[in-house]
Amino acid sequence: MEEIIRTEHLIYEYAVLGDEGEPESVNRAVDDVSLSIREGDFVAILGRNGSGKSTFAKQLNALLYPTGGTVWLCGKNTADEDSLWDIRSSAGMVFQNPDNQIIASQVEDDVGFGPENLGVPTEEIWRRVEAALAAVGMQAYAEKSPLRLSGGQKQRVAIAGILAMQPKCLILDEPTAMLDPEGRREVLKAVRELNKAAGITVLLITHYMEETVDADRVIVMQKGKVTIDGTPREIFSRTEEVRDAGLTLPQAAQLAGHLKEAGIPLPDGILTAEELTEELARLYPAGGKPEAPAAEAGRSRKETDGVQAAEAPGTFVKTGTPQGSVLTLSHVTYTYEAGTVMESVGLDDVCLSIRQGEFLGIIGQTGSGKSTLIQHLNGLIKPTSGEILWNGENIYDEKFNLRALRGKVGLVFQYPEHQLFEETVLKDVCFGPRNQGLAEEEILARAKRAMALVGLPEEYSDRSPFDLSGGEKRRAALAGVVAMQPEILVLDEPTAGLDPAGRDALLEMLRKLKEEGSGIVLVSHSMDDVAAAADRIVVMHGGRPVMDAAPREIFRREEELEQIGLAVPAVTHICGMLAKKGLPVRTDVISMDEAAESIREIFPETLPANA
Repeated sequence: MEEIIRTEHLIYEYAVLGDEGEPESVNRAVDDVSLSIREGDFVAILGRNGSGKSTFAKQLNALLYPTGGTVWLCGKNTADEDSLWDIRSSAGMVFQNPDNQIIASQVEDDVGFGPENLGVPTEEIWRRVEAALAAVGMQAYAEKSPLRLSGGQKQRVAIAGILAMQPKCLILDEPTAMLDPEGRREVLKAVRELNKAAGITVLLITHYMEETVDADRVIVMQKGKVTIDGTPREIFSRTEEVRDAGLTLPQAAQLAGHLKEAGIPLPDGILTAEELTEELARLYPAGGKPEAPAAEAGRSRKETDGVQAAEAPGTFVKTGTPQGSVLTLSHVTYTYEAGTVMESVGLDDVCLSIRQGEFLGIIGQTGSGKSTLIQHLNGLIKPTSGEILWNGENIYDEKFNLRALRGKVGLVFQYPEHQLFEETVLKDVCFGPRNQGLAEEEILARAKRAMALVGLPEEYSDRSPFDLSGGEKRRAALAGVVAMQPEILVLDEPTAGLDPAGRDALLEMLRKLKEEGSGIVLVSHSMDDVAAAADRIVVMHGGRPVMDAAPREIFRREEELEQIGLAVPAVTHICGMLAKKGLPVRTDVISMDEAAESIREIFPETLPANA
């Protein structure tokens, strides 16, 4: 196949400004990168936040120009201004934040904007728009305003807009970070079909290791350099190097490694759940133990207490009002653009209570009402009907101090750019505590502690928050809220855009805050994150809670979750697949250690190497 992309000793540098706005130092974001990508390849690019992935991607369609070296796309030099039209027509890019590329007031018009600018005939434009929206599951929203879509829905529209242009090369910068599990599957399926059927070259920047296993090639970047380059099996067999890069292995590969260490003779190179379950099913008849623990073993009374069992398949689980609640929603309904033709229900008669000091996870399909729900928790949105109570007081009573509540219930939005505005990171983090009227010494102490907690190095203090990577901006926004020391910290998709090491560090930080007495409300599309961290999970669907229980109780209902576009943690799914193959493993596991223990228990102490 012919070469479509080539970089030769590519360098990109930008100046770091000091307090007076003068260049103080130079940061080399891309450092001497030389590589070649063939037409029709599917290439995944991995790396920690700040490793240079997004900066490198923006060089490929001339959104940025090299400081040194050259970039060639379809045989054209990106530094040649006369070639810009052809280059940007050939390489379509989907950004981390869809708001950066959605411009029209109606979804179908936005998707058709690119083809129209390429001079595509009107009839063909509408055919492409319909096909692109179908590919990302957004046909029903064709006539909606993008302003009324959730973050995940906007991302699908942004992807559809690029698909409709039918570029030769598709560059995707964390395209699924804001999508629910079903949306992620739909988008990746559409991208893979374009790659295979239409021969479109795909460059996928991602922090989801599972999204890379079908790639032709994986490139790992560190500090602006390419440090590892090979097929997925080659890359993930170099376990120590991957971990040194701040990354991790796909969940199935991690579990296979645990099982090999425990003595089960699995072959090297397992990457997918299907490969792992096939190998375990092959090994099991060689000496399985039929007296293995039942699937429901190990569930504690605490985890099932107060949960109604479903009466029939498809019946969702709910619980009563928790004791010790500090924040309560009573029959809350919220209608967008009420009384107009654009009217839509965001929340539908929601009754929900949050306990003091609990870690509550909220999951749901894109558009299920999660973000609308949490914006009610500190009064950013006023319900159309119903009440919101803080320690029994209606937050909309005339005498209630709503401003003080917003210091007690801190909210970190989906997109950190929406709440970053100061000249430097340190000033931005100090803004909240300063508005609380604290002494300057206390303000600085809180800001520095918050930055350390979220993993922002002290040397970032004088940098502009707008010069940070997407993941770093998310940490800066979080630090600004943490510095206010709220009683309840509410986070909307905080791990989206974070590398694996950053994600683990953030979840550990949230656990520490909980131990110190803070309540945590975590909205996430990562089932693994909420399973690992939450005491309790609320599942949203159609604007209302449809399940409310402990994580183990929620995730044992895989079929019901799939019906509403969700999934279960990867290890839970793997054990479910094994159970369907007749292996007597527990199906209620929610952690890697539980899954490894459950599987190891059904095998004898030793198995022959050639079993």
